[in-house]
Amino acid sequence: MATPQENLIDWLRDAHAMEQQAEQMLRAQSKRLEHYPQLKARIDQHVEETLDQQKLIDDCLARLGGSSSTIKDMTGRLMAFGQAVGGTLMSDEVVKGAMAGYVFENVEIAAYTVLIAAARAAGDTETLAACEQILPQEIEMADWLLQHLPEITQAFLIRSEDPNLEAKR
Repeated sequence: MATPQENLIDWLRDAHAMEQQAEQMLRAQSKRLEHYPQLKARIDQHVEETLDQQKLIDDCLARLGGSSSTIKDMTGRLMAFGQAVGGTLMSDEVVKGAMAGYVFENVEIAAYTVLIAAARAAGDTETLAACEQILPQEIEMADWLLQHLPEITQAFLIRSEDPNLEAKR
């Protein structure tokens, strides 16, 4: 059996690894984007938010006497690397990347929703406040991607039809 605080610490470790993975995925995607400036700008903005989120999670773990999980962090980084490498092989990399980003943001939304409930159950108001600060950023990014998927797709399709233009990134 585990106490609410023990579960909270474990889930904060998961969030730490998740944010490490998010940073790596976002940086790789941003670096490769050449023809979609609005998407690149939004991703770059979210990288900065992600760095702030990592600090909030690190602070929560340190305050609770926990630390990040090297194994979870490494697994997250390997998954992000695999996704980045896999994306380079797809002719529709920008569309698939935007779709994957939307899915990942929704995983983060679920994770922070769980963390908020766990922090509340553990009586940890500082972690609660940190997660309540992060959650709207994840929701905003997911909403932005969902709203812009049609536009990204349309831009890709137009570029894809023109033999003189590169569409994939």
